[in-house]
Amino acid sequence: MQDNIDMEPLHKLFIYRKKLVKPYIERLLKWMDGITYMMSALLILTLVYEHGFLISFEEMEVINMLYHFVWIVFLVDISLHLLLNYSDTKRKYRGLAWILSLMLYLTLISVIFHEPEVQGGIHDFWSFFHSRLYHVVLLTLLSLLQLSNGIVRLLGRRTNPSLIFASSFLIFILIGAALLMLPRATYHGISFIDALFTATSATCVTGLVSVDVSSTFTPEGLFIIIMLIQIGGLGVMTLTSFFAMFFMGNTSLYNQLVVRDMVSSQSLSSLLSTLLYILGFTLAIEAAGMGVIFLSIHGTMGMDIEEELAFSAFHSISAFCNAGFSTLYGNLGNELVLHNHNLLYITISFLIILGGIGFPILVNLYETVSYESKRLYHRYVKKNKRTIRKIHLYNLNTRIVLIMTAILLVTGTVAIVIFEWNHAFAGMTVTEKWVQGFFNATCPRTAGFSSVGMTTFSVQTLLLMVVLMMIGGGTQSTAGGVKVNVFAVVMLNLRAILIGADKVNIFNRELSHDSIRRSNATLILYLLIVFAGIFSLSILEPQASVMALVFECTSALSTVGSSLDLTPTLGSDSKLIVIVLMFIGRVGVLTLISSLIKQKKITKYKYPSDNIIIN
Repeated sequence: MQDNIDMEPLHKLFIYRKKLVKPYIERLLKWMDGITYMMSALLILTLVYEHGFLISFEEMEVINMLYHFVWIVFLVDISLHLLLNYSDTKRKYRGLAWILSLMLYLTLISVIFHEPEVQGGIHDFWSFFHSRLYHVVLLTLLSLLQLSNGIVRLLGRRTNPSLIFASSFLIFILIGAALLMLPRATYHGISFIDALFTATSATCVTGLVSVDVSSTFTPEGLFIIIMLIQIGGLGVMTLTSFFAMFFMGNTSLYNQLVVRDMVSSQSLSSLLSTLLYILGFTLAIEAAGMGVIFLSIHGTMGMDIEEELAFSAFHSISAFCNAGFSTLYGNLGNELVLHNHNLLYITISFLIILGGIGFPILVNLYETVSYESKRLYHRYVKKNKRTIRKIHLYNLNTRIVLIMTAILLVTGTVAIVIFEWNHAFAGMTVTEKWVQGFFNATCPRTAGFSSVGMTTFSVQTLLLMVVLMMIGGGTQSTAGGVKVNVFAVVMLNLRAILIGADKVNIFNRELSHDSIRRSNATLILYLLIVFAGIFSLSILEPQASVMALVFECTSALSTVGSSLDLTPTLGSDSKLIVIVLMFIGRVGVLTLISSLIKQKKITKYKYPSDNIIIN
């Protein structure tokens, strides 16, 4: 009893000291976090400088000193968090974050122990953790993790998610433009407006170019372009959210709710799995596409194995992300691939379609195929005849997108083949004509690859392509346009009005009033913006035809990338207008405007309804 009485003052003193010291500890860790963020950004910039410029020996010494300083900062930061705030650090870190921390501490081996004199396994072990490559790769991963975590934390500050989404694209466009101006990125240099135009086109997965890609950019420049395409196709927030959640794990509830809405996850519990699905589908489809493209061109283009693999990887990523960039002069209309490469065009087409239907549809298709495979396995292999088949495997969104995509592809292919049989496709075999018809019906939705000169198409085909560009692909996909979901809802609403129905129904489902309102608003805003672009370019480019202006602006806003050879001839002011159109098209009209306009609070009252005389 006496011992308990003696211990009580000590316990109170401990609690008092903890409460007294804790604010200072939190302040210290916040300062350390800020320093680590700055060092992470500085490391990325240093990497860009090292690989983008020709570095002298003295500059390399300074760069190595900077890497060493950043290494010290990360060691101090992680050590302070573990020593002073272990409980919160343990709660926030996932397994991979612990692994990266352990790998960082392993770099101390070469500091504590001298290099072994005897060659062997111990010497190799020491050399591996002492190597510059190991240090740079590890610090780069830690820097990306730190910066991604910082971006996701912004969501926790109740910042407008739409504004963050739009700003993230803008930041990467500016970074991409700066990277493309590096001496090692181009053969003969490039102006800032052309670098900005190319970076915007790549990040917004458009495909419009103001310079010839093949003769302007070096392999390093092409690597920058394809990375911008991959980032733009997946979405900046998808990548940063995945990186932060997969490595750090514990983010705030508000962060998870925002990211869930961005990636259309069904619940918070399936949020990380949805992000994994998105990345997994992307990498798997691009890898498969790369393999088929490699087989279709192997030994036919005068390239060595490395060049063929690079060509296959570039075009697979560009196709799946609906970007439309090509490393060939004249795009895919180059004589090296125009004939006897039907498999290449078909593969590119299917990659565009898969990227254009949207990640939610891909996830739904995967879940359906997985369920059916398990059901058939239990029914015919396990001989379990009592398996009950689910009825609603495909959700409404999947049905609408797949049906509309099929209708547009079939209609577009047949129409283009009919219009161009003896026109743009003259001289081709029957098989090549149908393949080219399918390819050119796929590309306007929305990848700017071209196999036949756009100016050789008939007016009817060009008008059809304008409509296809306007409709675009699926929602939350790499495609642009108003989206097939929106177009389908607008058409269903029009049908309901024409037949006098008071509700819009499809597949035994009633569409919500909010879906109809947003679809109508999206289409109207799209038409207003594309008209503003056409009107502005008609003033700045009076020599251009109306058809060329309509095609250019629709292509830019729909992030397609097709052009009637107008893009290279545009002046700087006109290029800026096209840049704005590409940015708006990728971010989304409603997303961008809602991020700039203060949202009205929901009121608990409503005014009396009235009617407006229409027709």
